[in-house]
Amino acid sequence: MSKAQERLLELTQERGSSLARLSEMIGRNPTYLQQFIRKGSPRKLEEHDRKMLADFFRVPESELGGSAKASEDKSYNARTALPLEAGWVDVPRLAISASAGQGAVVGAEAAFDNFRFSRKWLREQGLEGAQLSAILVEGDSMEPLLRAGDEVLVDLRPLPFRDGIYVVRLEDTLLVKRVAAQGGGRLSLLSQNLAYPPLNVSVDAVEIIGRVVWKSGKL
Repeated sequence: MSKAQERLLELTQERGSSLARLSEMIGRNPTYLQQFIRKGSPRKLEEHDRKMLADFFRVPESELGGSAKASEDKSYNARTALPLEAGWVDVPRLAISASAGQGAVVGAEAAFDNFRFSRKWLREQGLEGAQLSAILVEGDSMEPLLRAGDEVLVDLRPLPFRDGIYVVRLEDTLLVKRVAAQGGGRLSLLSQNLAYPPLNVSVDAVEIIGRVVWKSGKL
C-alpha cells in the first residue's frame, strides 16, 4: 500500500467517514476509493479528486499523492476559503449568542471561525442559496430540543413567515424561540421547556433575525 493510500485510509477513519461516501462526494461510484486503497486501481488519484479530498480533510495534496512543490505553490492554509467550484460553502460562526433563557444582550456580530458544509448537502436540505450564519445557544428554555452550548444555523433570508424556530431580537436582546402567529398582529414566543411561560408580543415589538434550520451539539 502506498503512502497516499495509507494516509487516505487513516484520514477516513479519523473523520469517522466511509470510503463509499467520500467516493460519492467527489462524483465517483461508491466503490471507487475502496478499489484505490485495496487494489491500487487507479494507481494514483486524479488531480481533481485529490484536491477535493485534500480540501475536505484540510491537508496538503502531497499527503494524498500530489507533489510537494504543488502544495507549497498553493500555500496551503487550513482556514483558506475554498473556491466555489470545490463544492464547499463556508458559513461564518458569529461571536454572538441567542438565549434560550431570559435573553442575551447582542454582542459584536463578527465572525471568528467557519463551519464548512458540502454544497450538495445544503442543496439536499433545501438550503441552496440560503444566507447562513452560525450562533451559540445559551440557557435552558429550549431543552431538550436545543441545549446550552449548541450552535445553530440561521437562515437570514427574508422569507414569508411560517411557524417554526427562530432567532429574534426583542428590545436589545436575542432570543431563540418557537414563534407562532396568533392573529391580530400578535406573535407567541414559545419555549420547549414548560417551566418557561409563553411570551405574547406585538409583531412590531419583535424583529425576526432568521429561521433556525440546523443545530450541532454534543451528545
